[in-house]
Amino acid sequence: MRGHDGGVSDRTGESTEPTQTPDLGARPPEPEQGHAPRAVPDRLSRLERALAPVRAAQDVEQHALPAWRRATQGEPRWPVSVAVMTAIGLQLVLPDRLVFRPHYVLPSLEVALLLGLVASNPRRIDKESTLLRAASMALIAVISVANAGSAGRLVHELVNGTAGQSAGPLLSNGAAIWVTNLLVFALWYWELDRGGPVRRSLGVSQYPDFQFTQMTSPELAHPHWEPMFADYLYLSFTNATAFSPTDVLPLSRWAKLTMMIQSAVSLVTIALVIARAVNILK
Repeated sequence: MRGHDGGVSDRTGESTEPTQTPDLGARPPEPEQGHAPRAVPDRLSRLERALAPVRAAQDVEQHALPAWRRATQGEPRWPVSVAVMTAIGLQLVLPDRLVFRPHYVLPSLEVALLLGLVASNPRRIDKESTLLRAASMALIAVISVANAGSAGRLVHELVNGTAGQSAGPLLSNGAAIWVTNLLVFALWYWELDRGGPVRRSLGVSQYPDFQFTQMTSPELAHPHWEPMFADYLYLSFTNATAFSPTDVLPLSRWAKLTMMIQSAVSLVTIALVIARAVNILK
């Protein structure tokens, strides 16, 4: 029954309130067309703040690594260019009987290759290119072949006793071949260690072929130290004079075999030239 106040009463006479539909909450307003919801930039901002410590930790870790293991700028071009020009000049001072004929063919090819490499990377060796790497290795190979031919002819003359009866020219020719041999192997070590100078500067290869002292004792080295051509020249010199590793150890098999070949060539050249010169002086 309906009461006087509009309520509904049951048979007992008690009135009840009218039943109302519960309010489920108002819907959020639809975003206006043409405006991006604010939730997207807010989430991006929170994500950037969350990633900031990770990026900072990565930067600290990158700078904590020694220079030879991280990406750095390429080494200067001029030391290698001076070494190559020195090797070419030593080939030119050798007599015609000790070089490939015509005398100027191989030196001219070497100069052309060097000029192409310098034109491509005039200041620093930092351009990764298969063509440039092939040209660099071809240049070193041509110098190696020319010097190997000269060394072979000199040894042949020494063994057969046709090297002449003057100690001065013999010693000068032997010294030119020996120094060129030293420069050639320094260039090979420099070009092949950890994939070459460009890959070393990029920090691509983490496993060195030669272990320098600065790698095992980084506290004794400058934080920005990394092996450059002068270090490989020193390696070549000590190996050619001591006939064994000194403070730089070869780690890979190719490095060990190459150092073994250099020691053998240097030993034969020095022994034969000095022995013949001493015999002439007597």
